[in-house]
Amino acid sequence: MNSPVLIACAHGTRNAEGQAAIRQVMAEIEELRPGLQVLEAYVDVQEPELGGVVEGLPEGTAAVVVPLLLSTGFHIKVDVPKAIKSRPEVVAARPLGPDPRLAELLATHLRNAGLQENDGVLLAAAGSSLPDGSVDSEEQARLLAELLPNKVRVAYGASAQPTVPDGVASLRAELAGSGGRVFVASYLLATGYFHDQLAKAGADVVAAPLLPSTVLAEIALERYDAVLESLS
Repeated sequence: MNSPVLIACAHGTRNAEGQAAIRQVMAEIEELRPGLQVLEAYVDVQEPELGGVVEGLPEGTAAVVVPLLLSTGFHIKVDVPKAIKSRPEVVAARPLGPDPRLAELLATHLRNAGLQENDGVLLAAAGSSLPDGSVDSEEQARLLAELLPNKVRVAYGASAQPTVPDGVASLRAELAGSGGRVFVASYLLATGYFHDQLAKAGADVVAAPLLPSTVLAEIALERYDAVLESLS
């Protein structure tokens, strides 16, 4: 019996480096699970669009949509269900975050960027108009704080408060007199519009985004397997 198709569904970006980073994750999923059919899809900006990929599956083909997204938000709650609603044999996994392995990756990037004990950390997430997205980001910040002695706060690139510039200013005020710097932990998969905006937010240091790292492909496969286990 063939395994269900894994539809790797990312947000989409116009940034060439970001596009390459996401496609690398898809390639790593295939390398980690030889023989598994992995299809590329997006919910915004890029083609192929998720709904079209689902419609293009042969009738009766089982598939699991694995969102290459970090939080539950509009795309998870609205776009993905809309794309699969006419195909009961296609189901969706949960997003990649929050996850302790992402916290470890964020901590590594911060240390590589020169983080010291008296510095403050602002976890910068893309943001969502739905409250679940903030809940997920706050949980990811909590997981990161478990690994670091530093103050860890959360801010958002769009659709939620505080904004990253406001978060930087607030954290800098908290650190006043300590000599600590403000580090931004880029809770984004790859370079692109949102990551570029972080450099303009007034922080002392902006750490690298999550990719490249095989950790994301490993988590994606775990999300896929969890769906299969729940259906068995």
